[in-house]
Amino acid sequence: MLILFNFMNYMNIRIVCDVILNFDSSIRPALYLAEELAMHGYEVTILSPFISPESESSMRNMGIIPRSMRINFLARNMGQTFMWFEAWLREALFRMNSAGIEGDSLTINFSQMFSIPSSAWYLQGAPSDALKDISRGLPIYFKVAYRGLSLIISNLDKVMAKRTRSLSNLIVANSKYCVSLYSKWGIKVDHIIYPPIDCGLFKPSAMKPSSEYVLTYFGKETDFTAIKAIADRNITIKAFGSKFSFVPRKLLKHPNIEFLGRVSTSKLVDLYSNALYTLFPFTHEPFGYIPLESMACGTPVLTYNMHGPAEYVIDGLTGWLANSRNDLIVKALNLWRNGYASSIRQNCVREAVKFDKKVYVRRWLSLLKELDMF
Repeated sequence: MLILFNFMNYMNIRIVCDVILNFDSSIRPALYLAEELAMHGYEVTILSPFISPESESSMRNMGIIPRSMRINFLARNMGQTFMWFEAWLREALFRMNSAGIEGDSLTINFSQMFSIPSSAWYLQGAPSDALKDISRGLPIYFKVAYRGLSLIISNLDKVMAKRTRSLSNLIVANSKYCVSLYSKWGIKVDHIIYPPIDCGLFKPSAMKPSSEYVLTYFGKETDFTAIKAIADRNITIKAFGSKFSFVPRKLLKHPNIEFLGRVSTSKLVDLYSNALYTLFPFTHEPFGYIPLESMACGTPVLTYNMHGPAEYVIDGLTGWLANSRNDLIVKALNLWRNGYASSIRQNCVREAVKFDKKVYVRRWLSLLKELDMF
């Protein structure tokens, strides 16, 4: 049971988000909190540089008021990643997103695209660090462009982060790794609240998993070199993801890889539940929803012993942590050939429940009450 609070003069609550084309990844923490507050009678507005019509409709059905700035992005036809970067540049260079935003509501900032006064700012990763790590696996023309701009991007990120910090009463990060990204700039983080998953949606769907394949994700953060090396060892892999432009063509044609593209949530739950394990090699990941979703569905995860996933994937209990690409490949092959104890699947479900959205919302409300923000 969630504790309800008297929000005093703050019946209007504004939650600020990045570009919203759907409710994936970085939007979930804001959405789950907004939904809970709206359910208890508060007027909750979600502000974003751009909200898709479908997302606006869904928000209204949740009792949330969408406020889209309807920015006419140059990169609109290039996908969410490029829209995100363009919106970030608008703010970093010219403060175009924050201009004219009033301060008459309690504001919780979940975005890297706004430097505005807020009661709390939720950090989900530094853009400059993400670009640095991701650029290593991108096509050559992206690498060349990034190398020429990297110092400028890093400095812009640092300046904007410090400015937003000065305008925020409280700083909350989504992981210990995220804390480390900002501490190098002298920015002190007050609390850590791990992002949420919905364990009512992500739960085992198979009594007897088929375990005939390994599941993985294709995205801009994926270590594709590791996946190819594992597929080359005759391991059957199913992959999902919607960021087609980042996927090397040689993987799309690999005989041991079936790329499914974007899948529905129900299909994804079945994919997780029936996989032998979920393979999650990455180049940059402040938190990482995919390993946690897999665990919630009862399937252990093989990933790198670094960044966010190393904070909740427990080596030998809910998955396996590799210290290098070669270590990952060796472990992947061993698990494919020899399997693992059945008790690991139960361990996964038990640990994943600790990150359920009910726990997440409760932590936010308790924190804000403790700091007299309501």
